[in-house]
Amino acid sequence: MAGILAWFWNERFWLPHNVTWADLQSTEEAAFPQAEDLYLAFPLAFCIFMIRLLFERFIAKPCALGLKVQANGPQKAQPNAILEKVFTAITKHPDEKRLEGLSKQLDWDVRSIQRWFRQRRNQEKPSTLTKFCESMWRFTFYLYIFTYGVRFLKKTPWLWNTRQCWNGYPYQPLMPDLHYYYIVELSFYWSLMFSQFIDIKRKDFGVMFTHHVVAVILLTFSYVTNLTRVGTLTLCLHDVADIVLEAAKMANYCKCQKLSDLLFLTFAIVFIVSRLGIYPLWILNTTLFELYEALGNFPALWVFNMLLVILQILHCIWSYLIIKTAYKAVSKGKVAKDDRSDIESSSDEEETVPRSKTPHSTITTNGTSGANGTNGYLTGGTCSEEH
Repeated sequence: MAGILAWFWNERFWLPHNVTWADLQSTEEAAFPQAEDLYLAFPLAFCIFMIRLLFERFIAKPCALGLKVQANGPQKAQPNAILEKVFTAITKHPDEKRLEGLSKQLDWDVRSIQRWFRQRRNQEKPSTLTKFCESMWRFTFYLYIFTYGVRFLKKTPWLWNTRQCWNGYPYQPLMPDLHYYYIVELSFYWSLMFSQFIDIKRKDFGVMFTHHVVAVILLTFSYVTNLTRVGTLTLCLHDVADIVLEAAKMANYCKCQKLSDLLFLTFAIVFIVSRLGIYPLWILNTTLFELYEALGNFPALWVFNMLLVILQILHCIWSYLIIKTAYKAVSKGKVAKDDRSDIESSSDEEETVPRSKTPHSTITTNGTSGANGTNGYLTGGTCSEEH
C-alpha cells in the first residue's frame, strides 16, 4: 500500500519542477495544506448530514406547515394483492403482453391496469412537504457558505486579480479562513455523495452524480497541491446560482406561482452568466493560460484543467435544459410543465380506480385523477446542483 501511495503521489506529476512534498510541510513559521487535513471531511460530512435531518424536522417542516405546503403525497392506488405482487417482485413497468395477461386475470381493461401502475409508482414519490424541506436545507446552506465565501474573498488580492492566485505558488501559507471554507465545502459535497441515494431522485441523477464526483476530486487534489486560491473562486461562483434555484423551488411548493416564475427566470440569468460567461473567462482563463505563464507545464495541470473542463461541459448541458424551460415560460406567458417532472400524472379524463371490463362488476370508480399540482421545471430539478 505504501508503494502504491508513493507511486500515486509522485512529486514530478503533482508539483512544479524543483518542488517536493517536503517543501510543503507545515512549520512554526507557516502552515501549508496537508493531505491529513482531508480526513476531517468525513466526520464533518456526517455531522452536516445529521444537522440536515434536525433542520428539516424542527425548522423546515414547521415553516412548511406554516406556509400551508401540502403534506400528503400523491394519491394512493387501490389495494390489489395481484398487482402489488407484480409491482414489487417482477416489474414496475409491465409490457403489453403482461398487461393483457393481467387484464384477463383481473377482468380489468388494460387502460385501468396501466393507470394503477402509474399511481403505484407515483405513490413512492416524495410529498411536496418533503421536497420543500430538502430545498430549504440546501437554500440555507448555500446562502450561509456563499456569504462566508464573499466575506472572505473580498479581503483577498486574488479576487480582483486572478494572477495573484499564482504569486509565490506553491509556497502560499494556508490561512485559517481558507482552510475552514475548503473543508466545509468538501464535507458538504461528501454528504451529498452519500445522501443522493436516499434523496429525491431527479431525472438528471447521472449528471448530478458526475458533478459531485468531479467536485470532490477537484477539491481534494487542489487542496493537497495548494491550488486553493483558484479553488475558492470556483466554489463561490458555483454557489450563487444554487441559492436562487432553491428559493424558486420553495416558492413553487408554496404555490406562489408568480414569485416562483420570477425566481426561476432570475436563476436562469444568473446561472448562464456565471457558468457560461464568468466561469470560462475568469476561472478557465487563469488555469489554462495564466497558470502556465507563471509556472510552466507539469502533468497535474492537465488533470486539473480536464476536470474543470468537464464541469464546463456539465454547465452547457444544464444551460440547455434551463434555456429550453425559460423559452417555454416566455413564449406561453407562464412556465410550462417540464418533461422532467417528479410525478407521472394521468390525463384529466382518466379515473383513479380501475374499471371492470364487464358492466356488472362489483368494482366501482370514485373520482378522477388530479394532474400534477406542481410545475415540473422545478420539481424535476432543472438544475439541482448545486454546483
